[in-house]
Amino acid sequence: MSDSNTTEFTNPSTFILLGIPGLEAAHVWISIPFCTMYVIAILGNFTVLCIVKREPSLHAPMYYFLCMLAVTDLVLSTSILPKMLSIFWFNSKEIDFRVCLTQMYFIHCFSVMVSGILVAMALDRYVAICHPLRHSTILTRPLVAKIGLAVVLRSGMVILPYPILARLWPYCRTNVIPQPYCAHIAVVSLACADTRVSSYYGLFVLFFVTGLDGIFIAVSYTQILRTIFSLPTKDARLKTLGTCGSHIFVILAFYIPSLVMSLMHRFAQNVPLHFHVLIANAYLLMPPMLNPIIYGVKTKEIRVRLLHL
Repeated sequence: MSDSNTTEFTNPSTFILLGIPGLEAAHVWISIPFCTMYVIAILGNFTVLCIVKREPSLHAPMYYFLCMLAVTDLVLSTSILPKMLSIFWFNSKEIDFRVCLTQMYFIHCFSVMVSGILVAMALDRYVAICHPLRHSTILTRPLVAKIGLAVVLRSGMVILPYPILARLWPYCRTNVIPQPYCAHIAVVSLACADTRVSSYYGLFVLFFVTGLDGIFIAVSYTQILRTIFSLPTKDARLKTLGTCGSHIFVILAFYIPSLVMSLMHRFAQNVPLHFHVLIANAYLLMPPMLNPIIYGVKTKEIRVRLLHL
């Protein structure tokens, strides 16, 4: 590592990504599960897209939102894994400053997009269960397209200040990031200026974007459960609840790692840094791998088409 990486400088042209600090000797072994997760995510999400495209009977709002989720998962995992694997396999730790900001934007933008898509899917399940006779008239294709566009535009606009603010700060301490990717807080914490604006805006996104999404999902499922438990027979309740099973598992796969990571940062200060980094990686990489598996197993229509294919 050159001297410029440890001595004072102004606005470096590159950052140094350390990978998993403290586990450098095991990088090759750590890469095996991450590479496996990436391959499963690529194959699984492309399979979902192909099945929905080829089957006209699956051209419905639920599966349109599922395709949006698959595309989002593909972009999210691809924005992280290739550079991470180049660090693990080839010790290629340098990343251009602008490329780092671009990666930061894609990671956070598509993470927020996943949250928005989960809200749209919860809306679809709410209408399908609470207003089944009006489902096709309420969630028309134009409305589904508008919801998808709103989710994309919201994510793009909300996260845009992240790289803009990060580009404005002066960096004169170090250019070493103790992670395998450029996360917002990891980059901003290297600035030698008062970065409270970035920190406060990050909290705003956390509480008033993803937090509100979680509240909307909870409200939707409260209404869904009330409708389900008002059904006359146990078989009808179980059958109706089964239509929500895959979406519930996807929600848990997205929010539980996020909750664990937040609790660790707040209450587990003595946990080694490499464990924090591993949990953060799992938070970003597990959902893209699990989502197509969950929908392939829990959704009968996709499972039947997959076996037929």
